[in-house]
Amino acid sequence: MASPTAGPHAALEIQIDQWRGYVRRREAISAADVDEMEDHLRERVEDLRATGLDDEEAFLVAVKRMGDLDAVSREFAREHSDRLWKQLVLVRPAPEDGTRTWRELVVVLALAVGAGVAVKVATELVPAEEVLLRNVGLLVFPFLAGYFAWKRRLTWQDGLTLLVPFVVLAVALNAYPFAPIGSTEVLAAIHAPVVLWALVGVAYVAGRWRSDAGRMDFARFTGELAVYFTLLALGGGVLIGLTLGVFSLADVDLEPWLEDWILPFCVPGALVVAAWLVEAKQNVVENIAPVLTKVFTPLTVVMLVALFAVLATAGDLAAVDRELLILMDAILVLVLCLLLYSVSARDPLAPPTLFDGLQLVLVVAALAVDAVALTAMLTRIAEFGVSPNKAAALGLNLLLLVHLVGSAVLAARFLRRRPLDALVRWQTRFLPVYAVWAAVVVVAFPPLFGFV
Repeated sequence: MASPTAGPHAALEIQIDQWRGYVRRREAISAADVDEMEDHLRERVEDLRATGLDDEEAFLVAVKRMGDLDAVSREFAREHSDRLWKQLVLVRPAPEDGTRTWRELVVVLALAVGAGVAVKVATELVPAEEVLLRNVGLLVFPFLAGYFAWKRRLTWQDGLTLLVPFVVLAVALNAYPFAPIGSTEVLAAIHAPVVLWALVGVAYVAGRWRSDAGRMDFARFTGELAVYFTLLALGGGVLIGLTLGVFSLADVDLEPWLEDWILPFCVPGALVVAAWLVEAKQNVVENIAPVLTKVFTPLTVVMLVALFAVLATAGDLAAVDRELLILMDAILVLVLCLLLYSVSARDPLAPPTLFDGLQLVLVVAALAVDAVALTAMLTRIAEFGVSPNKAAALGLNLLLLVHLVGSAVLAARFLRRRPLDALVRWQTRFLPVYAVWAAVVVVAFPPLFGFV
């Protein structure tokens, strides 16, 4: 249903569009149901405006009277449970004529095979493992970006613009005279996938990268992709294990084929297929995110408190093991992921709950751990000097510190009944900063540190 977004009630139309988008993420509610609910919402808004309320007041009261969307969704699911199962059809009827279309499936399979071929050819032509390691993202992610470019119908101009950073990254990764297995080479290999994934995100949002909603959609997609890829990996591992067992009984050794052919094709191909499954079943697994968040948030709080106690009593921070600092960074990234997926699945109109308070505790505990990690890093730098690894770790921890401080402040404001939008915007607008930092590590660090 088209709604004007300009005129005397433009702000109201924007609010209704946002509400409509939120409702449509409920898989049990069809587009026709959403249209009907929107009609009821507009009628209620008009009635309330007639009593003297302004647009914003009328909208908030009308939405409140519509009822809790989770309860509405559950009711629709009970009455129309067949809809959820129909979402699991891989090849859906084309809306224009009702016939089935295999076009997208063919494109996805071609790109999946292409990614596998690229990896296999590279493993045959590039004997040096370190060269293959830093280029593996360049062999796979362009196929994933190509799928979204095709899916979103990007123009040639947009496609060429997207191609430029891919080329720049490829040149930097392969033209730099890295020292064999040196620090800058390892850092480039680790950070290049972050930059490449951001480029995939640009293709995914199709020109909406400056949009908070677009970045949040890509964040949701990333989480769902992780779920699907893990399921495919588990299922594929079981299948491969059974196959190896059967062939071993016949005295046929498949392990050389597994290493040389099956894994180079299956792993990159599974990533493309998983992305297609997320697109085809959009939001079917989205409700897993808040469930996992509620399970792991209290466990992570306990882990952070224990980690802080260990570090606070460790004595000389300069002697803290480097691997421990790396694990701490991974834990802090996990904390931010828990917060991001929590706010992405939350009803923005619902009041704060006890779980929101627990998330604030989580962020504060992460801040304490990050402060100790930063102190340890600065102590090591003061004692042993600056190295590429220390500089990269310090930069990441400073970014995490800023991100966590902003999240803590905005989460505290939300607990005082401030709007949730500010916290959501902070999460989505900070995400590109990590991609920029990763690009700096890949492109600028090697020449700055002499390619060591």
